[in-house]
Amino acid sequence: MDAVVLELARSGWEIARTHEQDVEADRARPAADLILNMCQGAAASARLADVERAGALVVNRPESVLACHRHALVRALAGGDIPFPHTLIVPTWIPDDTARALADFLAGHALVWVKRGDVHAERPDDVLCVEPDEVPACIATFGARGITRLAVQAHVPGPVLKFYGLADQSFFRFYGAEAGAAAPPPRVDEARLRAVAFGAAARLGLNVFGGDVALPAPDAPVLIDINDWPSFAPFRRDAAAAIARYVHNAARTGVAA
Repeated sequence: MDAVVLELARSGWEIARTHEQDVEADRARPAADLILNMCQGAAASARLADVERAGALVVNRPESVLACHRHALVRALAGGDIPFPHTLIVPTWIPDDTARALADFLAGHALVWVKRGDVHAERPDDVLCVEPDEVPACIATFGARGITRLAVQAHVPGPVLKFYGLADQSFFRFYGAEAGAAAPPPRVDEARLRAVAFGAAARLGLNVFGGDVALPAPDAPVLIDINDWPSFAPFRRDAAAAIARYVHNAARTGVAA
């Protein structure tokens, strides 16, 4: 975000910064033609939705940010044409009917991922790969942290790719999660990878996005996560320039493609 803002300032934009807490408390309702949105919470998103309805262009849109919360993401992608692993959303306090559904789910898998069910991972232990008999302890640990719901997701074998993109497809990069951006990525059908990444972003209405796919086969990428406004860390300079061009053009036309 800082790098994008610097690019926009260099091209003549006047910049003002506001913290999410101030937006959430309605202490600062942004008055701007263009808002670059990194707010994650529902309250701030509701405030920004009001600003959007008043005519501001918001990138990413508040409803798209909330669609990336994992419980909403599972609903949006389940049963569609985007390859996505079988995932069960469970509360950290588990009633009997959920316990039965979870037991049935776990019986079919040798490994599962347990992920916090609200926002995307904020620290390493927000996403854990465990054996089925470890899941109850994981749920208890998340619950003790005050997290109220979890995603229990089937493990997809194969290497993992991380990707970053813009909705107009002017920027797209990917690399192998294990070896890093400096190493050659695992073999992948790039056209299929793009179809999965941009298809998921379009489903959620994301303009600036990143995520992960697993590759059980090079021509069969499976989306395992996607989120709004990622770090773009390995490609920050190129990404900042591309995002600045993208949002500048979107503000000029009034449409974020």
